[in-house]
Amino acid sequence: MSANGKAKQNNAAADILRIENGSFAYRGGPQILKDINVEVGAGEILAVLGPNGAGKTTLLRCMMDMLHWETGRSLLDGEDIRSMPASTLWRRMAYVPQARSAATSYTAFQTVLLGRSARIGAFSSPKDEDMAVAERVMKRLGIWELADKPCHAISGGELQMVLIARAMAAEPELLVLDEPESNLDFRNQLVVLDAMTSLAEEGVACVFNTHYPAHALQRADRSLLLTKGGMSIYGPTKFVVSEDDIRSIFGVNAIIGDFEAADDTVQSVIPVSISE
Repeated sequence: MSANGKAKQNNAAADILRIENGSFAYRGGPQILKDINVEVGAGEILAVLGPNGAGKTTLLRCMMDMLHWETGRSLLDGEDIRSMPASTLWRRMAYVPQARSAATSYTAFQTVLLGRSARIGAFSSPKDEDMAVAERVMKRLGIWELADKPCHAISGGELQMVLIARAMAAEPELLVLDEPESNLDFRNQLVVLDAMTSLAEEGVACVFNTHYPAHALQRADRSLLLTKGGMSIYGPTKFVVSEDDIRSIFGVNAIIGDFEAADDTVQSVIPVSISE
């Protein structure tokens, strides 16, 4: 059984996140997102794909109210995110941005521990439980050896893993990741994808942007494909991430096939040529 299949066994019916008729344009610019309607339930994974400039990161920022929808809204368990106090929202949702170079002198462990901030409170110190959670997620991602290293002294890929651990330490109901596989080698890509699948099995709703259609096929229950013109395609991944849609959205002829592994069958996408 695929990792995606395992995640689906524990999906709950209730939606954690729902976007209704979301549209957005930067001031004076063209429409980037038009009438986005998606939903993610507890234990489900949503992949967001599209070429550079299609608005993948913008979508995540609108979804979390870092940017305001021009029309439409984002709902968390049926409540408009705009009406929720920030302290409440960030206890329930965690965000992993794309890793940038870090100037901070915080160690990797201290950075991961910051993920507990919404649960600790403004005038409280981390408790033993918070320290244990930070240690546990770092070990889960295989980065415990980075614990005492300052973030400015680690690689971009290592920083990406630290930021993912920080979000996981928040123990959110909804985890949002912006290109979590960026800057990662093959092994760590799998570590991150496995962690996301495992969190979904535990009931966490996950949304991730990706440049890898194969990762969507292997892990996501549903996918949203964005075009540079603001249009989108949304639905179950097995129907949305197709050879025809990849050609239409990315301008690439690709082959989708099944590959036999030791104890599983894995779908992958092989780009063949640029379409006319």
